[in-house]
Amino acid sequence: MSYHVMDAPLKISGLADKDPLLLSLGRTVRLLRARRGMPRRVLAEAAEVSERHLANLESGVGNVSVLVLQQVAQALDCSLAELLGDETTSSPEWLMIRQLLSGRDRAALQTAHRALAALFVTGHGGVQRRNRLAFVGLRGAGKSTLGRMAASRLGWAFIELGVEITRLAGCSPAEIQALYGPNAYRRYERQALEETLAQHKNCVIATAGGLVSDPATLDLLLSQCFTIWLKAEPEDHMNRVIAQGDLRPMADNREAMDDLRLILEGRAAFYAKADLAFNTSGMSLDEAFRDLMAAYEAALTADGG
Repeated sequence: MSYHVMDAPLKISGLADKDPLLLSLGRTVRLLRARRGMPRRVLAEAAEVSERHLANLESGVGNVSVLVLQQVAQALDCSLAELLGDETTSSPEWLMIRQLLSGRDRAALQTAHRALAALFVTGHGGVQRRNRLAFVGLRGAGKSTLGRMAASRLGWAFIELGVEITRLAGCSPAEIQALYGPNAYRRYERQALEETLAQHKNCVIATAGGLVSDPATLDLLLSQCFTIWLKAEPEDHMNRVIAQGDLRPMADNREAMDDLRLILEGRAAFYAKADLAFNTSGMSLDEAFRDLMAAYEAALTADGG
């Protein structure tokens, strides 16, 4: 039998010197092994790892490679996420929910999500949600322009979430990102959305393109607003942003279009959670607004409104 050799154990002088991640990882391996009633020798053989190195891993001194972790996970019949302490593996209830959802198709997962949202997200569904309209999508899709026009047509307040974030933080979203990082920005974004929803029973909201990066904030938006994904071809996104005088997308980046396509690919499944998707490419502003409002009104009617 051939064994994969881990990196040499870390030199330690005591428990306090051990890396917290390695300690947590080792404890998880021990617990999972105990839960399955597997002696260390048996697990080592199944994972094709020497027993000595497995002992190092379990004691928090084994600087293990990803490939070895994968072998240990397979031998324990669990996922890498479970070894690394993912929240959804932290209790029997979480594990049972994961098992129920594992292998389900997209339609089944959407049904499960709606059921859970109805149970746990405040204000999910109902007339209140229909009285707010929110736009999601990448920069350059028309969220601000069409949002203002929609608000004027409906007689509702128009809220640009980026403006609200600036008001709360005392600096622009770009400055928040630069000074405090993306996590701080997401906290301000969530607070801005919560305050907007608390203050306006009827409004149109234009969100930033990255709002979908925080699933909890996206869930709040979907639960409280009728949401429309404004789509466009990647070239249109880029050209519209540049036409607005913002040259940052092209600055020092010859692969800007590839980056944009990659961002869109990464976010598309989250944008698609919106109630309606509307493509603004190939339309004049007047055409886009006319067809957008027609699609919005048709969707409300079909939904029973």
